[in-house]
Amino acid sequence: MTETTGYDFAHLAPVEAGLGRTFGRPKAIAAACVVTIAGLGWFYVGLLTVVPGEGYGSPWLSVVQTLCRTLPEEAWSVPGAAITVSMWGAMALAMMLPSAAPMILTYAEIAETAARKGDKIVSPLVIAAGYAAVWLLFSFAASAMQIFLTRAALLDGNFASTSGFLGAAILIGAGLYQFSTLKHACLARCQHPFPFFFANWATTPGGVFRLGVRQGLYCLGCCWAMMLVMFAVGVMNILWMAALAAVMAIEKVKNGRRFAHAVGLVLIGSGTGIAIAATAAYWH
Repeated sequence: MTETTGYDFAHLAPVEAGLGRTFGRPKAIAAACVVTIAGLGWFYVGLLTVVPGEGYGSPWLSVVQTLCRTLPEEAWSVPGAAITVSMWGAMALAMMLPSAAPMILTYAEIAETAARKGDKIVSPLVIAAGYAAVWLLFSFAASAMQIFLTRAALLDGNFASTSGFLGAAILIGAGLYQFSTLKHACLARCQHPFPFFFANWATTPGGVFRLGVRQGLYCLGCCWAMMLVMFAVGVMNILWMAALAAVMAIEKVKNGRRFAHAVGLVLIGSGTGIAIAATAAYWH
């Protein structure tokens, strides 16, 4: 099929022509999608971390903050569980979508080339939805883990580990995972999405959604242990969220294993230090 010059929708009605020009530029849609959804996620998490009483007098915000800091005996309530899931969902989207931007933009570039040739394409919003679906499912699992640890009195009011041994185990486990074969196999898929798209290209919404799910699973295999570090440092700690999000984003764009291994050594060293301190405190 010969390549056309630009996007010519003059034969369509004005409204249809406007939509055609908009959806004929997948890369712009992909960038807007990542920025908007990740931004909303950070905004929501920011609201939850505002100190109670300083939330601009919003009754809704006060209720949300109260539910997020649910007491152990109330952790299994429906409102508390719903807020916990929504919090983890917002965190996952805020932290993971920026690191997925190269993958989504790669799909958008291929789709934009196909659109210029007149081939059928599917909006990058669909692949982003498939990717996000995986992390939203992860949010349910993380929420269940948070509720369990809260009930066991292993998390404090900011949902950080109250046990030095638990925090050390999480950090050391995440550090060791940085050296695993599975970690690097998934990371390679995240760093180089083009071969995957080239071999599995789809032109139906269902097919593109499945591409997003598969990429989301690769990302989950790469980053799940790093996400669980939040239990060691505080689920509501927005500074750690930003730091871990930056680390995971750098991993996705930096070739080679040195950076991942360096992060692993830092996590193992931090966990070992906490374990030594916890052991010393236990015997004294």
